[in-house]
Amino acid sequence: MTFRARHLLGIEHLAPEEIRTVLDLAEKYVELNQRTVKQADSLKGMTQINMFFEASTRTQASFELAGKRLGADVMNMAMQHSSVKKGETLIDTALTLNAMHPDLLVVRHPASGAVDLLAQKVNCAVLNAGDGRHEHPTQALLDALTIRRAKGRIQRLTVAICGDIAHSRVARSNLILLGKMENRIRLIGPPTLMPSGVRDLGCEVYEDMREGLKDCDVVMMLRLQKERMDGGFIPSEREYYHRYGLDAEKLAYAKEDAIVMHPGPMNRGVEIDGELADDINRSVIQDQVEMGVAVRMACMDLLARNLRAERGRQAAGVMV
Repeated sequence: MTFRARHLLGIEHLAPEEIRTVLDLAEKYVELNQRTVKQADSLKGMTQINMFFEASTRTQASFELAGKRLGADVMNMAMQHSSVKKGETLIDTALTLNAMHPDLLVVRHPASGAVDLLAQKVNCAVLNAGDGRHEHPTQALLDALTIRRAKGRIQRLTVAICGDIAHSRVARSNLILLGKMENRIRLIGPPTLMPSGVRDLGCEVYEDMREGLKDCDVVMMLRLQKERMDGGFIPSEREYYHRYGLDAEKLAYAKEDAIVMHPGPMNRGVEIDGELADDINRSVIQDQVEMGVAVRMACMDLLARNLRAERGRQAAGVMV
């Protein structure tokens, strides 16, 4: 299996064969998670620390469950009550944790690049659970697995990513991954929610929802990131839903077998019609949640293998 990464900080540094390795291993963990006994021993004897400087119930729960099912000792740090709040720097926190000899560090942080900074200061493997507007690699990987299971492939599809592109690290990671896997990508949303230079990203850009959805295989809706907005990006939620909220009428412009995705949490009646979100014939939103645990298990398993191999080489060097 090809996976050379020391950390998982983003999709940008992964080769297509490494992405396939994650997805193939995750398939095996999907099967494990559907059994009555869901335990494996890939991380037996290893310690996983989850550091979430931003609240995220589903992502933290998914990583915690993934670690425990692989046999790791999992610790969740309450960062809202941590020493960082008392003035300790992120680097000091990293050095303190490093002295405890963890094996896997899962970090979510509101500042882009913060997770990369941590990774430079510790001896363990670091997984990015979302940093600012930068990346959210495991979300893109679980989306890719969901698409591949629904469509039978992850290449040569037309994928529409709709909504708040400018503030979304999910959109960025998916854009990179889907591009690496040779898909046609369309970004749909109001100009106020498009990042600058978006047309240089190798995708098509649409302001009209119906035009953008025409003949799409996958429709990926995004959450309005209100916490990252500091101005009037949309006239009103009602107007936004009218123009960019996904409903049956707009979805009819996509292919008949197009699937509907959303990374959650959803704002029903703003980004997506509630009935459509629950339509088991079109929506794969619950599948995304299920795939999330399996993909995170696969990522931690692969990073743990590389970490053990590295430590083995270091020990052999000391012995020589």
